[in-house]
Amino acid sequence: MWLVFQKEIKELLRDKKTLFFMIALPILLFPLLIGGALYVGTNVVKGAVEKTRTYAIIGEQFSDELVGKLNEVEQFSLQKLPSEVQTKEQIVAYVKEGNIDFVIEIPKNYSSTVLDSGKITLKLYRNQAGLKVVENKLNKIVDELSDLYQTTAFSSLGLSESQQISVVTPIEVEEINVADERETLGESIGGFIPYLIFMLCLQGAMLPASDLGAGEKERGTLETLLITPIERTKIVLGKFFTIAFAGVTSALVTVLSIALWTAILSRGEAGEVLVKFMTSIDAIDFLLVFFMLIPVVAIFAAVLLALSIYARSFKEAQGYMTPLVFVTFIPVIFAMLPGVQLKGIWAWVPLTNVALAIKELIKGTMDYVQLFAIFGSTAVIAGSLLAFCIYWFKQEKVLFR
Repeated sequence: MWLVFQKEIKELLRDKKTLFFMIALPILLFPLLIGGALYVGTNVVKGAVEKTRTYAIIGEQFSDELVGKLNEVEQFSLQKLPSEVQTKEQIVAYVKEGNIDFVIEIPKNYSSTVLDSGKITLKLYRNQAGLKVVENKLNKIVDELSDLYQTTAFSSLGLSESQQISVVTPIEVEEINVADERETLGESIGGFIPYLIFMLCLQGAMLPASDLGAGEKERGTLETLLITPIERTKIVLGKFFTIAFAGVTSALVTVLSIALWTAILSRGEAGEVLVKFMTSIDAIDFLLVFFMLIPVVAIFAAVLLALSIYARSFKEAQGYMTPLVFVTFIPVIFAMLPGVQLKGIWAWVPLTNVALAIKELIKGTMDYVQLFAIFGSTAVIAGSLLAFCIYWFKQEKVLFR
């Protein structure tokens, strides 16, 4: 078995394409893609926020104060509505056609003395499919004027500052978070980490798996391996461990690469939060996360090897393996849904239970006794798939179909 393992590892190391996808791609390309996407996305959002937007005001004679505040916004450019645009339907159509970004209608009852005027309702006509830049800037102006009008009204009524606060917010909820910072951050991002690791393990194992089964058929080297005095069970085990090793290595290199580049490129509060979160996780929990990955990687390696053995060619093997990404995606996504916890039926759903266990380990709230049951059940599935893979490899009609 170990002779086969050594042989396959040497062949993988000689294969420049495999080395590129396992090591060079995670170290260089993934961080560049992620960094590039973040850079482009940040600039696109920044450009959208800083873009100058045209607007018109209906009823500007009712509030010089509000009109003046709107004119002070650097990104707003005032325009006049055409004389033929009068009714609500005409205004909606004018904005929808893209002739102007938004229109504000000031009501007749607008007044700084709100005790006399009553509630003031501003109408904003705009296409809500885009970013809420207009609402954000308008709400800032409205909140500022509302606070001013409110204070003036309360002062005229003779209310003290404490009475004003009591009238505005008679009941307030003070939230006391009983979870520590690690648990809070773990709840936010803990579900994504197993998804990332699972996908990386699967993707890293797919190329070697295709080569070790279907690839050997195409090259004609499988027959040479079969006539050696090595038992077929040991041949399968050697290939199985090679695929598992490749998957874990690829995932580990990618995660370390992303962590390294994040540490190098991160600046300010985001970088500090990341470092603080990583250092808050105990070493034993880190080890248990990788410990829980063992049966998961074994499942991936057994299934991929079985598909590769069945395929006639490398291309056919890739076609069989691609849907496996979606099959893996679904149970892992369940672990990211709100309200899904490591209890009841979810503790027995394959892959979902491991993803939830990793999430709990990251949060620091894992019941370690449960790990034995989850690891054991997942290991049973992995062992069954490996046994089927060995049986599959011994079938001549499968190897030489």
